[in-house]
Amino acid sequence: MRLMALLFTAILTASPAPAQQPQPSAAPESPSGEQDKTRSQESKTQGPGLPVSVAKIREALEQTPAISLRALDERPTFRIQILERQKIEELLSSLNFKAGPVPAGGVYMYEQQRQMFNPVDHPLMQPFAAFSQGELLTILIENLVGKYLGGKAMDAISKSERARAEAAAREEVRVAVDQYCNAQPNAGAGIQICSSVGR
Repeated sequence: MRLMALLFTAILTASPAPAQQPQPSAAPESPSGEQDKTRSQESKTQGPGLPVSVAKIREALEQTPAISLRALDERPTFRIQILERQKIEELLSSLNFKAGPVPAGGVYMYEQQRQMFNPVDHPLMQPFAAFSQGELLTILIENLVGKYLGGKAMDAISKSERARAEAAAREEVRVAVDQYCNAQPNAGAGIQICSSVGR
């Protein structure tokens, strides 16, 4: 970053190289007085070796500026307008809550289904006829049994499994203590754990 700033400063402070004047082509020789007049006119309009016209710069400076200086003291006026609430209200006003739920496939598909497959001739082709009455009754009973009796049966099974696991763990600990005590001299006499476990 410093190198860029240094390079930029060097470019700005460097003196511009004078523009090279094009060499006149091999033109027919004219009197030296005419060539001197054209050169003096060019030097007056362009200045000594400058690539721009001084006369054009003077004309631009004589024109009045587009921005008046009187406006500098005036305070600017800023306005803020929030339109989010309007957008939300417009969105809510466009919604239609009076139509009610739309059947699957839309209203027109439902009407076409109703006309093509009337309920009397094709009772199982109706949109809500996935199951017959006997099948619906079976599903209802299975769900009720699963909800009310299934939970109690699972609790009973889990309680019996837990009691069985606790009994197996107690037996395993008792066997391990018996093996430890039998491995000690005098069958573990004087060791508290050996005397507390009933053998």
